Amino acid sequence: MSKQPNILVIMVDELAPQFMPDYGHDVVQTPNISRLAARGTVFDNAYTSSPLCAPARASFMTGRLCPEINAYDNGAELPASVPTVAHFLRSLGYQTSLIGKMHFIGPDQLHGFEERLTTDIYPANFSWTANWNASLNEPSPAGATVRPVLEAGPCIRSMQMDYDDEVSNKSVQKLYDLARNGESDKPFFVVSSFTHPHPPFTIQQKYWDMYDHDEIDLPRIDEIPLEQKDAGSQYLYFSHQYNSYPINEEDVRNARHAYYSMISYTDTLIGRLLDTLEETGLDDNTVVVFVSDHGEMLGERGMWYKMSMFEHSVRVPMIFSGTGIARRREGDNTSLIDIVPTLIELAGGKVEEMPVKLAGRSLKRAVTGDCSGTRGGDGEDAAVVSDFSAGGAPGPVRMVKQGSYKLIMTYGYEPLLFNLQEDPQELNNLAVDSTHAKTLAHLQAIALQNYDPGEYDARIRQSQRERIFLRGLSEGSETDPNWAFVAQPGDADRFVRGGGLKKGAHATKARYQFPKKSPASPTPNAELDPSIIPPPRIQR
Repeated sequence: MSKQPNILVIMVDELAPQFMPDYGHDVVQTPNISRLAARGTVFDNAYTSSPLCAPARASFMTGRLCPEINAYDNGAELPASVPTVAHFLRSLGYQTSLIGKMHFIGPDQLHGFEERLTTDIYPANFSWTANWNASLNEPSPAGATVRPVLEAGPCIRSMQMDYDDEVSNKSVQKLYDLARNGESDKPFFVVSSFTHPHPPFTIQQKYWDMYDHDEIDLPRIDEIPLEQKDAGSQYLYFSHQYNSYPINEEDVRNARHAYYSMISYTDTLIGRLLDTLEETGLDDNTVVVFVSDHGEMLGERGMWYKMSMFEHSVRVPMIFSGTGIARRREGDNTSLIDIVPTLIELAGGKVEEMPVKLAGRSLKRAVTGDCSGTRGGDGEDAAVVSDFSAGGAPGPVRMVKQGSYKLIMTYGYEPLLFNLQEDPQELNNLAVDSTHAKTLAHLQAIALQNYDPGEYDARIRQSQRERIFLRGLSEGSETDPNWAFVAQPGDADRFVRGGGLKKGAHATKARYQFPKKSPASPTPNAELDPSIIPPPRIQR
């Protein structure tokens, strides 16, 4: 590329590639995402750096792993002193704009972007700080339960649709404005980030009607009995209150029907962006990156949402398309953190000249077709790493994937090891098989590079104590910090701004669709059975 390309990043929320036609699903309809895939590079084994919104996005923006930037949970601040891709591209001459969700926590709500055209949809303060000292009976700060699975179905309107329609309109208008200013010699970097298909599982009737309810497929893996679940899955079971909200087959089919419909709604919004690029001629010199922050279990193994290291939760779609991008598929393991160094090189910069060492590796050679497509660039079988250290975990969890082997390490508990080529459903734990001891030791060595799980556990717990202390002093007072980005008057209260609020948007639009639907009721007196509470940590 002789001229610096414009760059448009389209990010969605909680989209697992397993539910996309370009990754083999034969029910879901995404004609516009397929347009991107048809003229670009599709990554078949891309992984999030954390199966949770805020940490994944902080890692994506910085090109660094979560422990490096203390991105623990949905209430962990991203400091203003940490450079992001917006800073890097501005240093290379780009004008930068953020539109939509990025879930920045803390006073800095720009992080290098010169402008932000919408507010965010989730709280920007410490209200969603995880608390590992809380009882498993206590609800999470974000109120995350499987109740929305029982409430799935069509609606007339939801807050999430209000938000994404606004993101779509602002994004289209921005592209028109950039096209009008064609005489500008500065390329643009625009991030357009939607909240769908993140739950709740509600969508307009016209998108629901795109699918025959009887053709909605059920999970490939049935629910695993509680006593047979690994410790991490047991903790999530209680954290999400599966014991209080029993889910039947029709609930599962309804939620999957809604999720597929939400994907198609999101695809329609993406189509507006692609149409605008084409009709303005901007597509002649624009690289488009499509990606999700993490996946969605959607009933597989009897699990919902993200927060686990199983494939439906931790694997993400990743597509590079447009100017100078090769039409090919890439099977090597890649990560969200690889996007930043790739964009730096596509923009004509040098990763080694940036002020911080990035954990990700450039995919430029893969997306331009200059090599066979290895992440390392020289045939190296590079490993990818993902971290989870938020509510629903008994301690820090780390995943390492290299080749077809995948290690899941939960601090204080026995590891899980899978060969995804032979066991794509992750049902056969090879860590207990002595014939795989060498592979296990190899991946553990990779996981422990610059990472001490005990030290990290202590650091996380101290951060939780500090943030919970600060939040407790200010909550409900006039000094309660509200760092929500204000793009127009009233933005601080228009969308979700904290857990448990009983007034404002959170109590109206956030919790209830239109027309208002009574929330599903928990099973009375659903208490934990002490005999199946996950065992204590192994003392080594």
